[in-house]
Amino acid sequence: MILIVGLGNPGRKFANTKHNIGFMVADVLAKGLETNFKEKEEFFIAQSKIDNKELLIIKPKTYMNLSGRAVKVLLDEETQKALPESLIVIHDDLDLPLGKIRIKKNGSSGGHKGIQSIIEQIGTKNFIRLKIGIGKDPSQNSSEYVLSPFTKKEKPLIKEKISLAVDAILSIITDGLEKSMNIYNRETL
Repeated sequence: MILIVGLGNPGRKFANTKHNIGFMVADVLAKGLETNFKEKEEFFIAQSKIDNKELLIIKPKTYMNLSGRAVKVLLDEETQKALPESLIVIHDDLDLPLGKIRIKKNGSSGGHKGIQSIIEQIGTKNFIRLKIGIGKDPSQNSSEYVLSPFTKKEKPLIKEKISLAVDAILSIITDGLEKSMNIYNRETL
């Protein structure tokens, strides 16, 4: 079983913010796989299959900084079928240029509080991260920036990169991590 977790904040107030790009990718992935999200206590969940591999697509209902709580609940429920190594987490990254995609396995949180929460809750850094660059605005503090919506000018690029992120996830599942990293980490803006 493969667990795909899109990170974001729940609620209409945060729906179109930069911090919610993980949710946006999860939504497009679920739609492409013709599945719908169902509500559970800690998260929204959609199920599908690719190449006889079971997939669970998750959007935590906790706020970003507590994402690990929902991921731990999911791993505890699916412990017989899934391990942290089969976890793919999709999230925003301030340190990458807008729209840049980077696939990584292991490593620190890089200052991302949602990723830090997952590492603390599940007790390992051994999972795949698909990062999508949201850039930085030096005139805004980071908290305000990540909770701001994409501008009209940014939206077409982000829509394109969300589709590319979905392709990257499908590639990880069907072609493997190394091949996917070689393709998508080299992708230029």
